[in-house]
Amino acid sequence: MRRHQRRLARSLRLLPAGSLAYLVTLYPLRPVKLLSDALADTADFFVEHVHLTAIVFDNTDDVTIWATTFRDDDEYFFHLGLPFHDLDTLLRVAGDRAELLAEQVADALASAEEYPCLLEYTSEESPPIALPGVALKLAVTYPADADEVDDPQPHNIFYLEGIFARLSS
Repeated sequence: MRRHQRRLARSLRLLPAGSLAYLVTLYPLRPVKLLSDALADTADFFVEHVHLTAIVFDNTDDVTIWATTFRDDDEYFFHLGLPFHDLDTLLRVAGDRAELLAEQVADALASAEEYPCLLEYTSEESPPIALPGVALKLAVTYPADADEVDDPQPHNIFYLEGIFARLSS
């Protein structure tokens, strides 16, 4: 997982500065907190009510998702690292937008001239992607170059451990 953490960090640093500024304009009327700040411990955990706001990929098998979720009536932002085949699974559960999203990712892969490539879903024309009926199991990650070995602070970058469908009774 350390190799993946380094790639994620490198991808985020390589994005154009304006791309990261979307957080300021994405939710101007309500504050968005970091999911890492809401953790009670560093055990793996589940999130539901996930909305994807961006997909970031390069020419490797690694993908980074920018997403939001709700916990205790507050909205939280997080980065999610996953292998490309898991992105395909997530897009399949995106409801009626699944086919269009798969086409957008395929077009971006075929036409990207520079990496990393960023697909944003933060506007009225291209709203965040809801993942209804899905729970994601996330693992906490830590900085690969942490100076404080005794008590490292977790990243707001999580690694996808599993995708689970919610069964209705």
